Amino acid sequence: MPRTALLVSAALLTALLSPTVSQAADDPAPAPVDRFEGEVPFASQPADGIFTWGSDNDDPPQLQFADRADAPEGVKVLSGTYDISGYGGFTHDFAATEPAHDWSAHKGIRFWWDGQNNAKKIALELKDGGAHGEASELWTTSFTDDFSGWRQIEIPFTDFVYRTDYQPVGGIDHVLGLTQTWGYAVTLPVGAPGQFAMDDVELYGKADQSLRANVTTDAAVYPVKEGGTASVKVTVATTGSAPIDDPVTVAYETAATGTAQPGKDYTPVTGTLTFPAGTASGATRTVKVPTLKDRSAENAETIPLKLTVTGAKAPAEQPEVVVNAHGLPYLDSKLPVKKRVADLLSRMSLEEKAGQMTQAERGAMSTPSDIASYDLGSLLSGGGSTPTPNTAAAWAKMIDGFQLRTQATRFQIPLIYGVDAVHGHNNLAGATVMPHNIGIGATRDPQLAQKTGSVTASEVRATGVPWDFAPCLCVTRDERWGRSYESFGEDPALVKSMETVIQGLQGAANGKDLKDDDKVLATAKHFVGDGGTEYGSSTTGTYTIDQGVTKVTRQQLEAVHLAPYQTAVDRGIGTVMPSYSSLDILGDGQGPVKMHARADMINGVLKGRMGFDGFVISDWNAIDQLPGDYAAHVSTSVNAGVDMMMVPYSYKDFTTTLIAQVKAGAVTEKRIDDAVSRILAQKFKLGLFEKPYADTSNASKIGSTSHRAVARQAAAESQVLLKNANNVLPLKKNQKVYVAGSNADDLGNQTGGWTITWQGASGTNTTGTTILQGMKNAGGDVTYSKDASAATSGYDVGVVVVGETPYAEGIGDVGNGNDLALTPADQAAVDKVCAAMKCAVLIVSGRPQLIGDRLGDIDALVASWLPGTEGDGVADVLYGKRSFTGQLPVTWPKSEAQLPINVGDTAYDPQFPYGWGLTTKTKVPGGGTTTLKALAVAAALADRHGADEAGRALVDKARLIVQQKIGQNITAATAKPFADADHLSLTGKYGAAVEKLVTAYRAA
Repeated sequence: MPRTALLVSAALLTALLSPTVSQAADDPAPAPVDRFEGEVPFASQPADGIFTWGSDNDDPPQLQFADRADAPEGVKVLSGTYDISGYGGFTHDFAATEPAHDWSAHKGIRFWWDGQNNAKKIALELKDGGAHGEASELWTTSFTDDFSGWRQIEIPFTDFVYRTDYQPVGGIDHVLGLTQTWGYAVTLPVGAPGQFAMDDVELYGKADQSLRANVTTDAAVYPVKEGGTASVKVTVATTGSAPIDDPVTVAYETAATGTAQPGKDYTPVTGTLTFPAGTASGATRTVKVPTLKDRSAENAETIPLKLTVTGAKAPAEQPEVVVNAHGLPYLDSKLPVKKRVADLLSRMSLEEKAGQMTQAERGAMSTPSDIASYDLGSLLSGGGSTPTPNTAAAWAKMIDGFQLRTQATRFQIPLIYGVDAVHGHNNLAGATVMPHNIGIGATRDPQLAQKTGSVTASEVRATGVPWDFAPCLCVTRDERWGRSYESFGEDPALVKSMETVIQGLQGAANGKDLKDDDKVLATAKHFVGDGGTEYGSSTTGTYTIDQGVTKVTRQQLEAVHLAPYQTAVDRGIGTVMPSYSSLDILGDGQGPVKMHARADMINGVLKGRMGFDGFVISDWNAIDQLPGDYAAHVSTSVNAGVDMMMVPYSYKDFTTTLIAQVKAGAVTEKRIDDAVSRILAQKFKLGLFEKPYADTSNASKIGSTSHRAVARQAAAESQVLLKNANNVLPLKKNQKVYVAGSNADDLGNQTGGWTITWQGASGTNTTGTTILQGMKNAGGDVTYSKDASAATSGYDVGVVVVGETPYAEGIGDVGNGNDLALTPADQAAVDKVCAAMKCAVLIVSGRPQLIGDRLGDIDALVASWLPGTEGDGVADVLYGKRSFTGQLPVTWPKSEAQLPINVGDTAYDPQFPYGWGLTTKTKVPGGGTTTLKALAVAAALADRHGADEAGRALVDKARLIVQQKIGQNITAATAKPFADADHLSLTGKYGAAVEKLVTAYRAA
């Protein structure tokens, strides 16, 4: 799902505009930030520098340091031109390698602006807290360009508000502390060409105590059992941690504006807390609020505590004591889930039901109190949306804080929090990152797939997250697709065989294990046909294939794309996510219809024919792609069978619109009840009503040796040996090995997209072992030269590790700035090393790369896919600790013109066929045709007796015989029956599979 965000100002606040500014006698001298004389260069993280950004290639402004005779300060100014259609602007990030700047002693920020009198709003934001400038909170305000010529814009820090429409990480502490400032950014106007000039950014004035000192409470919500006493801790703190200069008083009183009744449900309290001058920052006082007990079953009831602060900044929101709901049937864990759901549903209002159907992005909420205000049912972290610091403890604390907010609602229905843990808990730094699904498909090992799911579930649940948007059950049919690596392969039979991962994630198919501390709710995505979109059919931005149109016959739809979903339903999958793509079933007369609108597929096939009883969650903002106005988007998708809507930034609009659509009769209350019942059932199964907060007992296992051992095994088994002339592999430890290539020592390239951030990134962004380090750890005698510029003489063998850099989804589509060719640098490294010595080339990529023109010069070729954080696993097969056993999960093409090319095609002439994979595990059986005939007889017998394990072993023996005879002389006559044999084996037709292999053998 895309993780993009429009950079639009959250508040339109007009700053104080004055050509001359007076300075109080005790004000500190202005502190320069940017003089724009060239002292700060055009550069980006981690260096100190100014850089531009925008929504597409045309939107970043053009900047320069220009000489201006009328410059307010010095001789140069920062000037620029722009023509922005989406969003664009520039940023000054302070150096990430240096300490952040402390701005807390000053009143505000000011700068000179060359007015164009265009009445446009200019947004200014500050970067506060966090790890560095690109991982900090954003605080925003704006001014209006309604004047001509230079004017000094002066903005006190009190005018800045927390950005709610977009945060790069968000939720650090929601406090503009100013003690760790990482820079500022300017968002320029859209819609028309323009120019600007800016000069002399500086800090001015003296911060008064009401800005520097603030009063906080240790929580916003204080749930207590009926009859218990809530303890509200009130703290005074200062930026810079200095003692307070003047007294701070906090008057408190319980307000009768809540749903609890004074005297009946609680004893009212009132009083004043005093923090004298000189009190240390961090000093705390406690207010106690006693509740009263009666004998009746009740909903949760609220008791607001009003705090009136003098001498400091008051809390952002007033605290609230909550008497927990009690005695109601839905709270009884001994009752069947259906009865609990029915009881709770019968008590809920339409507004509360609409909230349960709504999912917001955690960093996009205006305020965490929106969880209770809108009765939100779910939150998610989009790709790269993490707490700071990005640790397991911080995740758990963040999510617990969100869960606490649900306790202020009538029925205290817990949130279900979701993440895209698509190859391990990939958003969490230090987690175990598995190979992407394409590599898992290459292992042909269902038991291992289940183990990877188990490790992922354990690490995800230990951070307080009970829901994983995985696995992707797409059947990739065109490797130009930017998310083809999220697929287990091109054959639905292979995808189905790997769905053991669902049991790894969820446990038993009946859901009885979901409440355990090492299991999560899984999601089958993207229903249906996302892997079959036609190249050039996408209408999303510059995407070429992702989110496009899948054109199929009804038979193709059933056989290829729908088949894995019946398996998922049979395995008890808890949620299903529809695809962004459109489905065009040839001959049905509908034409292309977006999947989020296809009631025939969601209600009819998935929920009806297949019997899916979980809930359907939309993809990220996917309903916005439906035709019509927003009301039509909401009613169409809900009526089509989507139960919960992922509306990251528009959660308020969605709930309001859904309620209105029900009242208008466009959506029935029966449909709402069905959706909410499905959602509540999964929450009950997960045990969230009994244990809403994070169970961190497994946190010590995150990234543990035992978990990494599973990832290491998966990395090893995913390696596909495509060629091995003269048995170059495995390497021997006494050989001198020359290692080169862009992906030999790059953990980010090795883990790919969806790693720490949505698109992933090159470099070291988490904890793991590169392939190079793995080779060293294996005891190899290796010398490394990334670009092969070092001398190549004196080596026994070369290993060149090349391939792709990270991408995800449509941004990775071929034709959208990507192709399937190696980079010139990688090509040069391969050419140089393979010309100088025997060589093995490893391709680290999410899809096949075009290597045919160099294949004759390469002795050994390995498809390494995206092996994850455990490069030791790749080294294990390179040095023979483990054998090469992987098989191609997709067809390896000779050229891009061949695409799409898949097993079963009438015309089939690839570089390497589907299912190809040499082994170093065992000797190839002798006997040729005679042995193959005997294997065919035995395989047919295995068919009749349902002996799957024996049948697969027989097919494997036959495959090795055929591969040995074919060698590198792969032709259409050998490739087609070879690939067909692998498909037949996966469908349990072992005798027929061997017969196909006999055909390939005879054609070789």
